[in-house]
Amino acid sequence: MSKPKNPVQMAVIGAAHGIKGELRVKSFTGDPLALADYGPLYARDGRAFQIVDIRPANTVVVVRFKGVNDRNAAEALAGTELFVDRSVLPDEGEEDEFYHADLVGLEVKDDTGAIIGKVVAVHNFGGGDILDVTLAGRKGVLIPFTRAAVPEVSIAGGFVRIDPAAAGLVEDGESAERDSFDPKGRPRGPRDAGGNR
Repeated sequence: MSKPKNPVQMAVIGAAHGIKGELRVKSFTGDPLALADYGPLYARDGRAFQIVDIRPANTVVVVRFKGVNDRNAAEALAGTELFVDRSVLPDEGEEDEFYHADLVGLEVKDDTGAIIGKVVAVHNFGGGDILDVTLAGRKGVLIPFTRAAVPEVSIAGGFVRIDPAAAGLVEDGESAERDSFDPKGRPRGPRDAGGNR
């Protein structure tokens, strides 16, 4: 197989590990060691990487790639994103499992069904998946990808539906009233609450 036509990112190469060409690799597979089960991995430019050896190491895996035999060659690969073609991935999964690539680009709807934004990325900084969403009038917000915050995902329909309160996009009534401001920075409300008209 050559460069994937429908690429799905599986991993990213990190720092060199030791002097014999091994690399620390952040795997995005459910089981990090399963990274070796998908055959060759490909860089964006089409270079193929065949895993010769893989072992766990804390939050990453340590990988030896065919043809990478010293630290200098390994260091040159740091930051390389690794992909496979979507066709080699299994289609069937659990009901609540999704490929990150399938979520990116979906419209974001609120609890009334109104389109309020778009998913631009999916991150995982160690505490679970987070949707990076661009909302109208805002640069972007991070929403936890939990059942409470994102109660509906429709890949076929092209959208995710969020619960704005569970997603942290609205505050409770008391704090929202306390923190609401007019464009000039003055609090709105009755004069006895400190507001000016």
